[in-house]
Amino acid sequence: MTGTAGGPQALAAPAETPRPGRWLALAVLALAVLLVAVDATVLGLATPFLSEDLQPSGTQLLWIGDVYSFVIAGLLVSMGSLGDRIGRKKLLLCGAVAFGAVSVLNAYASTPEMMIAARALLGVAGATLMPSTLALIRNIFHDPKERSLAIGIWGAMASAGAAVGPVVGGFLLGHFWWGSVFLINLPVMAVLVIVGARLLPESRDPAPGPWDLLSVVLSMTGVIAVVYAIKEGATHGPGWDVAAAAAVGVLALVWFVRRQLTLPSPLLNMRLFHNRGFSGAVLADLLTVLGLSGMVFFLSQFLQLVQGRSPLEAGLAELPAAVGAVTAGLLAGRAARRFSVRSVVAGGLAAIGVALAVLVWLESDTAYPVLGATLLVVGVGAGFSFTVTADVILSSVPKEQAGAASAVSETAYELGAALGIALLGSIVTGVYRDFAVPAGVPTATAAEAHESLGGAVEVSSALPPSQAEGLLTSAQEAFVDGLQIASGVGAVVLLATAAAAWFLLRGQKLEEGYGG
Repeated sequence: MTGTAGGPQALAAPAETPRPGRWLALAVLALAVLLVAVDATVLGLATPFLSEDLQPSGTQLLWIGDVYSFVIAGLLVSMGSLGDRIGRKKLLLCGAVAFGAVSVLNAYASTPEMMIAARALLGVAGATLMPSTLALIRNIFHDPKERSLAIGIWGAMASAGAAVGPVVGGFLLGHFWWGSVFLINLPVMAVLVIVGARLLPESRDPAPGPWDLLSVVLSMTGVIAVVYAIKEGATHGPGWDVAAAAAVGVLALVWFVRRQLTLPSPLLNMRLFHNRGFSGAVLADLLTVLGLSGMVFFLSQFLQLVQGRSPLEAGLAELPAAVGAVTAGLLAGRAARRFSVRSVVAGGLAAIGVALAVLVWLESDTAYPVLGATLLVVGVGAGFSFTVTADVILSSVPKEQAGAASAVSETAYELGAALGIALLGSIVTGVYRDFAVPAGVPTATAAEAHESLGGAVEVSSALPPSQAEGLLTSAQEAFVDGLQIASGVGAVVLLATAAAAWFLLRGQKLEEGYGG
């Protein structure tokens, strides 16, 4: 069957999959999303402990934070297309086993270099999970209204993972060493593999054509080289290595696009971007995550290292964002049908932009109600926008191409996260490194304190009380100054994206259910 959803063939499709089985299968897919989301958020809480143990430089710390997203972004399109060819269930289960195994390597990393390599390998495994889950939803749920609800649940579990990660991670960090936050992946992976093998239906493109290895190399080389150039350029300024990486990345991506337009069975159908709704949704995802990710990455450090909260308290403090995202995600499909796609997406993005603008006035002693309310608004805005854009992207393509389409969506998400941490993180780091050190502090100590706020907290414990207090206060104020500027940049990006989404998604509608 090659009919798209909503056509005559799609009307008969629900009979192919028993209704009870669909929702049980969704529960397994939601578990995979939960796992990836938990893994992404626990690292933020573990960063101060990891910094103390492995003693990474500021640049190494950024690499630990974003290499996972770099690798995922580089491989998602290839893995989505591979799932269309060999079977999405097979790819998902193989990736889940690899994800569990590499999590052990992350937990027992003993040097910054080993940690960066382990995070990169985790990105390879993670790239198999995300496009497979969305593509399977597209093929399991044929009724558009059911699919909207399923995508809402899928997105809600990602948000729940963002909440569960810090809380569970905070508990583990209070009782065990930082590596334990990675070992929680193992029982979740075991359940996913055992239950998924029995419940998930297999799906693939019936006539996929060969998997073009040159396209795989070009897409990964292009994405990673461009992101590397942006990251290094933002951190250290322009140089020959930045220019070379940018040139290699751009050339590889241009070659990739030209090759896709000539292949009879492309890795990614570039003509999907002729659909204005598809292109608008992808661009909205990319810029939204770019504006959000840097703030989220550093907010956990702010709550712990500036406001002095324990890891568990910091995790609980971030809960309003997840609560807002879960609630909005479940209501998003209904809201988009009642009002319009563009009003829900643009409104959600504008809400996030306004919330980030509030953080421009963030201070070291900002009261929690202000932070909690801001996080709640961010969560609601993200829940509405991400759920509806995912629905638009999936419903824009035939179900046989669901893997490639969902991979584009996830690539935008991961690329945005990597760029956000690189660009906004570099703003925070750049402002932070200029803080004044009190007189009498040894040069080596001052240099270590300038590398990261975690380093400043650690070295201050070995200084006389008067010097320690002066150093720590100066470092914390500089960190907050950087966070204010990064939040302002993020707010501008989100508000501009809201305006772009309003025009690009004009006339876009979600499909109606078979019952009307």
